[in-house]
Amino acid sequence: MLARVRQAIADAGGWLPFDRYMSLALYEPGLGYYANDRRKFGTMPSQGSDFVTAPELSPLFGRTLARQVAQALELSGTDAVIEFGAGSGALAEQLIETLDALGRPPARYQIVDLSGSLRARQAERLQRFAPRVEWLARWPDEIHGVLVANELLDAMPVPLLQWTGQDWLQRGVVVADDGRLRFEDRPGTERPPTPPEQDDRFIPGTVVEIHPQAEAFVRTLASHLKRGAAFFIDYGFPESEYYHPQRTGGTLMCHHLHKADTDPLVLPGEKDITTHVNFTGIALAGQDAGLMVLGYTSQANFLINCGLIDLLGAADLAQRAMAHRLIAEHEMGELFKVIGFAPGEGFDALGFTAGDRSHML
Repeated sequence: MLARVRQAIADAGGWLPFDRYMSLALYEPGLGYYANDRRKFGTMPSQGSDFVTAPELSPLFGRTLARQVAQALELSGTDAVIEFGAGSGALAEQLIETLDALGRPPARYQIVDLSGSLRARQAERLQRFAPRVEWLARWPDEIHGVLVANELLDAMPVPLLQWTGQDWLQRGVVVADDGRLRFEDRPGTERPPTPPEQDDRFIPGTVVEIHPQAEAFVRTLASHLKRGAAFFIDYGFPESEYYHPQRTGGTLMCHHLHKADTDPLVLPGEKDITTHVNFTGIALAGQDAGLMVLGYTSQANFLINCGLIDLLGAADLAQRAMAHRLIAEHEMGELFKVIGFAPGEGFDALGFTAGDRSHML
């Protein structure tokens, strides 16, 4: 992986924009973090995993989300579910099982995933649902169904910008004299979406991310989604919090063996690189492309609205303890948010019944 990065830097003239580096480190075929055979998801570092996602933490996550998916399928008159970035296949398994039990069985469950190794794990886990489950190599021409994506947007490459006190510089990666990778900032044309007259709010040296790829993804979704809805679950903030002057270091974070660090230039291909999501930018991208924002709220509010408390009542103590982490403020409940979209006029989505924060976007 290091040799591939050094070659890419040389091919780029000695300076590689960070978003290009992040793309290589995560998605380079056979070498990138999400493209190699390394195990990613699990609850303990002893498993060789790096982090845990909500479906891995508790099956009640998918069973609760399925209630929202079922409502969206019914109201849109569709019968297909499409998942982007399906990870280990845990969420797909939970959704299909629950939708079947709710009497809304998906005729097709389509998965789009860039990782060949993860697709293989998904196929093994979901084998009993064949032939309803299929893997797509590209966007369907038209989507008539419900799209779900858990922790997808945070893994999309981002440019890094640094404020000097006078200008925004773009951060790139170079090879130092000793052969190690290091950052180097150069003049560029990119800037954060905050008003230029507010730039002096930032302390010199502040580093921020912008999200052109994630916003482009939502615009592409808008051009394909004809009937149905889309729900994104991820960690992040509205723009006013994302670009708060006190957030001087940005939100970029790496995960390796259940430990977090802020240096993406060490162990490329062996650890996750991620950033929080600017949900204001995501909402505006969808809205400007013609989608209706169904709602925006915390994961805790969303899951409670969808009936998690009822499911907890039927769970044993161990299951309750794990599921509590999904809604606890100091765990996933507040940091993770959910945003929903639909074409046309939309509908009153179950997950945003109470605690909708769309006005904060």
